[in-house]
Amino acid sequence: MMENQTEVTEFILLGLTDDPELQIPLFITFLAIYTITVVGNLGMILLILMDSRLHTPMYFFLGNLSLVDFCYSSAVTPKVMSGFLIGDKVISYNDCAAQMFIFAAFITVENYLLASMAYDRYAAVCKPLHYTTTMTTSVCTWLIIGSYVIGFMNASIHIGDTFHLYFCESNVVHHFFCDIPAVMVLSCSDRYASELVLVYIVSFHIFFAFIVIWISYVFIFVTIVKMQSAAGHHKAISTCASHFTAVSIFYGTSIFMYVQPSSNHSMDTDKIASVFYTMVIPMLNPLVYSLRNKEVKSALKKIILQTT
Repeated sequence: MMENQTEVTEFILLGLTDDPELQIPLFITFLAIYTITVVGNLGMILLILMDSRLHTPMYFFLGNLSLVDFCYSSAVTPKVMSGFLIGDKVISYNDCAAQMFIFAAFITVENYLLASMAYDRYAAVCKPLHYTTTMTTSVCTWLIIGSYVIGFMNASIHIGDTFHLYFCESNVVHHFFCDIPAVMVLSCSDRYASELVLVYIVSFHIFFAFIVIWISYVFIFVTIVKMQSAAGHHKAISTCASHFTAVSIFYGTSIFMYVQPSSNHSMDTDKIASVFYTMVIPMLNPLVYSLRNKEVKSALKKIILQTT
């Protein structure tokens, strides 16, 4: 029966809403979000590169986190904005696969970067005297390389798992980008095995990284409780608060989105959750991690004074 049907060559993204009165306000909102995302993340990368005082493990991870946030936000947000502004909701089969690959790769990289940063915070708070020997340049480099390798391998698996399916009926994606569950549900093939692969692999990546973060914070909490100095308490908490906030948002939305079969998904609810981790989190990360940091503010003032 499939041989008598036309295979899908393009997809139609429904977007967030069809209400014409909301198109321009939403375009302006997401333009502002994306502008802050680009300026914040690229500015953070340049600032870290230009100021030698920020050439430390913490900012090495932050620089890569900013790059990752910029990449996966840029894979999604411009297409969403064009849909609001000119009604461009059609995406080709290959472009959909490319968008899905870029997003899946970099969101996985962020997953492991957050785990690496938790280990870095553990080393800084729990073993401050051994921090420089624990978080060496080689250790940080291998943690970064490992995050990227796992991210791109994971994306390759999911692209193969999704696009080996046959798409021959509906090509309307009930989402604002080519997210894996939203595209997979359109297949006219038996997708049960593909859904299991998605759930199990994503669950492994999320929970492995989350366990690393959880164990790190258990040790950090125990160390903070044992501290006698109020100043030490404050410094340790301020060091970890931003990371803990971002981790909560990131893993909350990721678990909600992916660790369930697609048949249980409510697409409208998924869209709202997706806005957080595709657009809001990449915008907030430079703010919650860095722009409130005294060292970053000092480096920014130094650069401004040098250029004026």
